[in-house]
Amino acid sequence: MRTFLLAAALATGLAAPALAAGDAPKPPAQDWSFGGLFGTFDRAATQRGFQVYKEVCAACHGVYQLSYRNLAEIGFNEEEVKGIAAQATVRDGPNDEGEMFERPGRPSDKFARPFANEKAARAANNGAYPPDLSLIVKARPDGANYLHGLLTGYGPAPAGMTMGDGMNYNKFFPGHQIAMAAPLVDNGVTYSDGTPASVDQMAKDVATFLAWAAEPELEERKRTGIKVILFLLILTGLLYATKRKIWAALH
Repeated sequence: MRTFLLAAALATGLAAPALAAGDAPKPPAQDWSFGGLFGTFDRAATQRGFQVYKEVCAACHGVYQLSYRNLAEIGFNEEEVKGIAAQATVRDGPNDEGEMFERPGRPSDKFARPFANEKAARAANNGAYPPDLSLIVKARPDGANYLHGLLTGYGPAPAGMTMGDGMNYNKFFPGHQIAMAAPLVDNGVTYSDGTPASVDQMAKDVATFLAWAAEPELEERKRTGIKVILFLLILTGLLYATKRKIWAALH
């Protein structure tokens, strides 16, 4: 049930066309480890976020741009990656008899798709199509904060607000009415590192994982940027010193 609720909430909240910006307040900014010029992905948080994705989201949402071997970049060792991949069932073939077959996943495989096709996905989600989450953080303005806000923004409707049948109030969802109930519940997963699995913690962790999924090269890009800035500063100093030396005799 929890997986269906998250799928429907994200399908509605992430795939719906953007409404007027004034319909919902801007979600509060979180203190993300990957923010800023020197930011990096917190490996423990990213691994916990993968666990939330795997146990709550993966039944309906794919991250089609990732392969299982990419999980090594967030700290999983080779055996752990093989074990995670082997839990998936992958359709392969044809074999020597010309038939398709199913096999356990391998690290080189893309993440398994939850549905065979779009029609099957819509049929399982009351007509809604759960979007691919690979780039969702980059596809939404202030994406990580928006995801955290969407997943934690449920609550009772304000006095005087009329809710539609079957709708739930969400503070940060445009229009404030969303069809699905809150997808995350306290202790909805059991973290292997013992971190308390509050709704806020799970929302932060899965947003961190999806931020990494959307831009796994972020750390390398930042390191390159810092090197370029340092190079330009040194080059500027050398050019200035050379200019002073060349033109010194003319003063």
